[in-house]
Amino acid sequence: MNKRSKRYRALQGLYDASKSYSVSEVVALLKKTGNTKFDAGVELHLRLGIDPKKADQLVRGSVVLPHGTGKMKKIAVFCETADQKKAKDAGAELVGGDELISEIKKTGKCSFDIALATPEMMKKMGQIAKILGPKGLMPNPRNETVVKDISLGVKALAGGKIAFRNDDSGNIHQLVGRISFTEKQLEENLATFIEAIRSNRPATAKGTYLKTVSACTTMGPGIKVTA
Repeated sequence: MNKRSKRYRALQGLYDASKSYSVSEVVALLKKTGNTKFDAGVELHLRLGIDPKKADQLVRGSVVLPHGTGKMKKIAVFCETADQKKAKDAGAELVGGDELISEIKKTGKCSFDIALATPEMMKKMGQIAKILGPKGLMPNPRNETVVKDISLGVKALAGGKIAFRNDDSGNIHQLVGRISFTEKQLEENLATFIEAIRSNRPATAKGTYLKTVSACTTMGPGIKVTA
């Protein structure tokens, strides 16, 4: 069993670990526990009442955080030549078509955080689905990463749009800001993301859907959020 540091134990003493707090109360506590020398990330961790082995109970989608995550994402765009300049002008760092697919197929490497593709390119993306899929990078209409208007798609991602999906254990982990954000900004981001998960409840999920929700800062303890 890993022993917690003196600092970590001291931070845990700032709140009641058995109690759940409102979003505003959690943010106020995060400001106290996020006392690192760097701009710590603020994360949400949700345990869902779903069966992740059933396809009809997967929870995935996208949402625009009002204030972004504070982390710049490297965006890759798979599109035909006619759309490539639009993608670059909108802010995509990696743009290509057949040649980009071939490179990834050959090397198995993906040097980007999120990928967009046009509908026309999706029929070719199957060649690298086994590479992108396990990394959560495969474009999918359900999380709005297959788009006709590449320019709008890239700008939306740059402006705070994030995609989410539950892991194999039925949990979702998401960066929702930085400790340098104002309390209001963090409150709005947390509330927006929790509501997005709540509204994506699968129709076939039984019992309690949001089992536990907790927030923490990088290297900080988790604080339960009243869901």
